[in-house]
Amino acid sequence: MAREGLTGSRIRERRSVAGLRQADLARSLGISASYLNLIEHNRRRIGGKLLLDIARVLDVEPSMLTEGAEAALISTLREAATQANLPPAEAERADELAGRFPGWAEVLAAGHRRIASLERTVETLSDRLTHDPHLATSVHELLTTAAAIRSTAAILAEDADLTPEWRDRFHNNINQDSRRLADSSKALVEYLDAGQGVEDAGASPQDELEAFLTDHNFAFEALETGATTPDTMVAEAATLRSTAARHMARGILQTVADDAARAPRALVRRAVKDLGPEPVALARRLEIPVPMVLRRLAGLPELDLGLVVCDRAGSLLFRKAAAGFVIPRFGSACALWPLFAALAQPGQVIRTPIVQLGRGRAAFQCIAVAEVVGRPTYNTAPLVQASMLVLPEASADTPDALEVGASCGVCPREPCPGRREPSILASGL
Repeated sequence: MAREGLTGSRIRERRSVAGLRQADLARSLGISASYLNLIEHNRRRIGGKLLLDIARVLDVEPSMLTEGAEAALISTLREAATQANLPPAEAERADELAGRFPGWAEVLAAGHRRIASLERTVETLSDRLTHDPHLATSVHELLTTAAAIRSTAAILAEDADLTPEWRDRFHNNINQDSRRLADSSKALVEYLDAGQGVEDAGASPQDELEAFLTDHNFAFEALETGATTPDTMVAEAATLRSTAARHMARGILQTVADDAARAPRALVRRAVKDLGPEPVALARRLEIPVPMVLRRLAGLPELDLGLVVCDRAGSLLFRKAAAGFVIPRFGSACALWPLFAALAQPGQVIRTPIVQLGRGRAAFQCIAVAEVVGRPTYNTAPLVQASMLVLPEASADTPDALEVGASCGVCPREPCPGRREPSILASGL
């Protein structure tokens, strides 16, 4: 039902909130109760003076009756319905829910936003606990020391035949272990408090690189036009503090500069205007390799497409997420991604519709291809890199769509032949 067609539902809701009976409101307006009943059930259109009179009696602005809930609320309700796998027809009734029960709609939307926020926090903390070496070592030391204290205390409590000499030794051990536990706990708290949040503390070179790329929105206009060089950009970047981050950034920027020299952005935009974001057709028109086309498309800010690049070992070298597509910041990505299938057949362009599972079902078109990089040498296996362009898809109901996750730790799919670890979304913490 269209939003403007829900004015009657909003009038009924506001009347109920005000504690007015239908007959009382009709009498105040000088109309019959049966006519008001038709209005409240959206069977009669309303406007003009009658709408203003109803708003005056209910003590609300007329816009509250005609416009109803904000677009953001309705969008959140539809997102919640989609992620709960409700039929599309139910998701389309978000307008009606917001119009008839605005209070409950706000509660539902707030709960959905809260759950999404908590799940993101759990994902981040889980990744960090698994892949932050300092944090993992500190937690291991805390657990080991606590276990030692518990074991010694159990001996003292359960063994009544201990000699005074051994009892003193065990007391001394508890004292030393307790001091070590206190020092370790203090050091861990200081480490966690050193940053500005979960993502800031203990920033890795990959974190620095992602911050640098995000600051530039993955688009480097000065580099595209030749106004600067990769070395200059790296030297002037305040976010690139470590040698490793500067090395990775320099490699990415050099690739951008080389691609821009062979396929200038203006030329790519004209081709996209004619052909759309079709990598194979664009590669033929521009006479460049398909992997370069994927990189050039991902570098156009107006398209907002995602790009993931990995090496032969499956390590993610470059991450640019499309809206709704989750790429793990640490650890391994889902083994079912078309990105990894492309590694087995360099040169073959793979186009696969996918549905990424997690907090909901997000649909995408993925175009992946692998290429040999570096110079050829005798008796040496070629180095291969795979690239995957991620394009948002309108519907998650494509029959042949491949169900994938972001990483095993946050994927609820069971059973899965590629699962490496239990999911915190399915099994809990």
